[in-house]
Amino acid sequence: MGVELVHHNTESQHMDDVNFSDSELVYHVRDALLSVQLGNSDSYHQLVGVMHHSERLALDEVALLVTSLKALSGAVSYIDDAHHHSLLSSIFGMSMWKYGPDVMDALLELVISLAASNGKYVDSCLDMLISNFMPPVYLIDTLKQPRGQAKKEQVLSRVHAALKDITDLVPMATSRLSSIVVQRMPMTFKKHGEKDRMKYHTEIYVENMLRLESGEFREFVGSRMLMAVVDMLIELDVAIGWNDILQDDSPKGIFAMELEDDDEGTISDDEDGDVELPRTLSHKSLGKNIIADLLDGLMVQTFEHLEFCASNSRLNEVFETLLHSFMLTIMSTYKSKFAQFVMFYACALDPENCGVKFASVLADRFVYGDNPLTRMSAVAYLASYLARGKFLSAAFVTSILKRVVDWCLEYCKTQDGDMNPKAHKVFYSGCQAIMYVLCFRMGSMMDIPWLKSQLLLMPIEAIIKHKLGPLKVCLPSIAEEFLKQAKAAHMFTMSEMYIFNDLLESDLSRDFGGLERLDMFFPFDPCLLKNSDRLTILV
Repeated sequence: MGVELVHHNTESQHMDDVNFSDSELVYHVRDALLSVQLGNSDSYHQLVGVMHHSERLALDEVALLVTSLKALSGAVSYIDDAHHHSLLSSIFGMSMWKYGPDVMDALLELVISLAASNGKYVDSCLDMLISNFMPPVYLIDTLKQPRGQAKKEQVLSRVHAALKDITDLVPMATSRLSSIVVQRMPMTFKKHGEKDRMKYHTEIYVENMLRLESGEFREFVGSRMLMAVVDMLIELDVAIGWNDILQDDSPKGIFAMELEDDDEGTISDDEDGDVELPRTLSHKSLGKNIIADLLDGLMVQTFEHLEFCASNSRLNEVFETLLHSFMLTIMSTYKSKFAQFVMFYACALDPENCGVKFASVLADRFVYGDNPLTRMSAVAYLASYLARGKFLSAAFVTSILKRVVDWCLEYCKTQDGDMNPKAHKVFYSGCQAIMYVLCFRMGSMMDIPWLKSQLLLMPIEAIIKHKLGPLKVCLPSIAEEFLKQAKAAHMFTMSEMYIFNDLLESDLSRDFGGLERLDMFFPFDPCLLKNSDRLTILV
C-alpha cells in the first residue's frame, strides 16, 4: 500500500530540485491520479506512501506531507473512488492527533474539499472527523497531562470548525452528522482491562457530543446528541446490577430515612430507634466498580453541561429534551439507579420553571395515565422527587400532594371490595407516595400555619382507613414512619390496629410490588456515585 522510504525521499528531492509552483504541483498530483487509469501507477503509489505513515515523521517528510495534501486539495475533482481507493483509505484513516498544526490544517482543507466536491464522500469525511473525537489509545496518558490539554484543544477546535464548514457547504450533511456521531458512540464497556484509558476515551467522546449540542448547529443536532448521552447513561446504569450495590446486612427495611429535622442532613442513628438503619446501598460497595466509575464521570460531565446551559439561558430549551428523554426511556427503565439524577440536577438549577414542570408532568401521568406500571413508576418518581427536592417550596409540594390525595379519595369512593394488592396496585402506589412524601416533608408543612391547615383538611385519614387497607399493603417501613410522625403532629387519632410491630415486609406488601418492583424504588434517594452525589448535594 505504501512505498519504500527511498522512493518518496527521491520524490521529495525531485520536487525540491524542480521547485514546483503551487499550480505546477497540482498538475503533478493530477497527473499521478490520472496515470492510474492508463496503467502507470508508480507516481500514484508514491503519493499514497506519503499519506500512509506509521512512524514519527522527519521534518522533510512533514513538509512533503503538507505539500502533497495541499496539492490534492487543488486536484480533488480528479479523485475517483473506483481508481483511488487506497489513497482515500489512507486519507480517511489519518489521525490528526499524530500531527502538528500545519499537517492538521492541510488535511482538513482536503477533507472539506472532498466533501464539497462530491456528495458520495460526505459520509466518509464526516466519519473521519468524528473518529478524531477520540485520540489514539497510546496518547491518552500524555493527554491527561497539562501539556496535553493544548494538543487536545488544537485537534478538537479544528475538528468542530471543519464540521461546521462541511455543513455550510453541504447542508444535507447536517442530517447525516448526528446519525454518524450516534453510530460511533463507544457502547462496549468491559469490566476489566485498561479502565482509565477506556474512561478517558468515553468521556472525551461525550465531551464532543455535548459540544455539538451547544454548538453552532445545535438547532439541527442538539436534541439528538443530548438524548444519545442520556441513553448511554442508562446503558451504563443497567449494566450495574443491584447485586453490585446491595448490602444485605440487615433484614429490615428498604431505605434509610433522612428526616427534615436532622440538622446535619445525615442519617440519624439514635439509640431509641426513631429512624431505621436498614439494608442500604453504599458508596463503598461501588468503589471498585469500573462501570460505576465511568458512569460517575459522565454524570458529572452532564451536570457541568447543564450548568453551562443555565449560564447561557438555554436550560429551558435543554430541559424539554431531557423531559422527553426521561418520559420515553428513563421512567420505563426497570429500577433505574442513577440516570434520573440528570433530570433532578436540571430541576435544581431552575426550580421555579423546570422543577415545577417536572413534578406537574409526573402528577399528570399518574392521574390521567392508562398503563398501570407507567402510573406506578410516575408516582414513585414523583414521591421521591417531592421528598428529596429541598429546592421545592413546601407550598408547591403541598399542592402536588393534594392532587395525589384527591385521586386516591376518588378511587376509594368507587371501590367497595377488600384488600387486593394486584387489582388495586395503582391505588396502593399512590397511598405509598403520600406517606413517603410526608415522612420527609410533614415537618416543613406543619411549620407554616396556612399549609398546616391545608394538610389537616386533606382526607388522608379516610384513605388509609378505607377497607382497601393501604396501611397493610404498603411497605411497613414507610407506614411505620408515617404513623409515627402523624401521631407526633396530631394529624389524627389512630387505632392501635394500625401500629405495626413487625417491620418485615408482609406477603401483601410483596404482592403489591414489594421485592418485585417498589421495595427499593425511591429513585431520588441519595445518589451512590461519589462525585455525582457531591454535586447534587451542593446544587
